[in-house]
Amino acid sequence: MQRALAAHDFGVIFRMARDRAGISYSKTAAECGIKPERVGTLARGQGRITSFEKIVQIADALRIPGHMVGLAPREWEANEALPGTSHAENGSHVRRRTILQAATSTGLAAALPALHRPDTPRRITRTYVDRLRERTARLRRLDDVLGGGDTYRVYLGEVQFTKSLLRQESFTDDARRRLTALLAEQAQQAGWAAFDAGRTRDATTLYEESRSCAQDAQDPDLYGNSLAFLAYRTLPDDRRSAVAFARDSCATITARTPSTVRALLYERLAWACAVDGHPAGTESALDAAREALDATQEGEPQPDWSVWVDRTELDIMTGRCWTELRRPLRAVPVLTGALGRYSDDHARDKALYLSWLADAYLSAGEVEQAAEVVGRALELATGVASIRPRQRIAPVLDRLRPHSGIGPVRDLLERAAG
Repeated sequence: MQRALAAHDFGVIFRMARDRAGISYSKTAAECGIKPERVGTLARGQGRITSFEKIVQIADALRIPGHMVGLAPREWEANEALPGTSHAENGSHVRRRTILQAATSTGLAAALPALHRPDTPRRITRTYVDRLRERTARLRRLDDVLGGGDTYRVYLGEVQFTKSLLRQESFTDDARRRLTALLAEQAQQAGWAAFDAGRTRDATTLYEESRSCAQDAQDPDLYGNSLAFLAYRTLPDDRRSAVAFARDSCATITARTPSTVRALLYERLAWACAVDGHPAGTESALDAAREALDATQEGEPQPDWSVWVDRTELDIMTGRCWTELRRPLRAVPVLTGALGRYSDDHARDKALYLSWLADAYLSAGEVEQAAEVVGRALELATGVASIRPRQRIAPVLDRLRPHSGIGPVRDLLERAAG
C-alpha cells in the first residue's frame, strides 16, 4: 500500500481497499468523486490519475496523510489528532479508523454532511418528525450510487432508531401517527436495500412491516407502495401472487394520490403483467402510468420516495416490459433512447437496464450488438455491492455462448470469465 501511494498507483489502492478492507468500488467512487466504471478500470491496471486536484480529493476522501502521497499535511490531520498521542502515532490511528469507518455502512452515513441525527426532544413533535424525514430523504440518495450491500445497515439502523422512539417516547398532537408513517417509509427503503443485497427473507419481512405501519398510520400511498414492493419481491417465483399484489396496490389510488405515486404503482403492475406474460395488461398499465405523469400539475407536492419516477424511468420500464414479452422491435428503440439520457453515475441501475437492452437485441438476432451492450453492463457493474446486475447478466451470457465463434462474443465471454 505504501509503495502504491508513493507511486500514485490508485488502481492498486482501490483494489487493495476492496480486497483487504471490503470497501467496494462503488463506495470508493462515491467518496472520491470518480465514476464507478472509472474506479473499476483503474483497478484493472488501465489508466492513471495524474491531476493534482484529483489526488488531493482522493487523499481527503480516504483520509490518506499528505506525506504518503507527496502532499503537505492535510488540514484534517491536525483536526483529527487523538488526545494523548503524537502526530506520528495518530497517523496510524487515523488510517485504521478510516478503513474501518469506510468498510462499515453505518460509518459511511455518519461521515456524510447534513446527515447527523437531530437530538431527541423530551416529547416528539411534528417538527422533529419532519427533520427525521428530511434525513431519510438525504440518506435515500445513497441508493443512487451504492448497492444494497453498502446501504442495508444504514437503512436498517434508521428503522431500528425510529422503532425505539415509538416504544419509549411521548408525543404531541399527531406526531406518533406521522412517525409511524415515517417508519413505513424507512422499512421500504431498508427492504429495498436487503433485496438488492440478496437478503430476500429480510426484504419480505421489512415490506410486511412497512405495510402494517402504513395501515396504522392511515397512509394509503405508503400502503400501496408496500404492496408494490411485495409484488416486485415475489417475482418471478410466484407470478400470480405478484400480479395480485400489484393490482391491490393500484386499488389504493384515489383522486388525491400524487401523480408520481400513481405512475410508480401502475408501472409496477405493468412489470408484473409482463413477467406473467400478459401483453394487454402490460400495455394498459403502462398507458395509465404515462397518463399519471402527463397529468402532473405544476407545483404539485410529491413524496420524496416517488419523485424519481419520471418519463425516462417510465420509458426504461416500458422497454423492460416489451423485452420480457419478447417484442424487441418495441423494446430496443425505447430502451436505446432512454438509456442515452440515463447517467452512468447510476452504475447499478444502468447495468441492469442495459442487460434488458442486450436481451432485446438477442431476441432480434443482433448478436454482436448484444455482446457490446453486455460488455458495457459488465463494466458498470464492477465493484457495485448488489447481486442483481450479475444475476441479470448471467442468463444473457448463457444465451450468447452458442455464438462464441463470433469474435466480439468470444472476447466478451473470456472477459466475463476473468
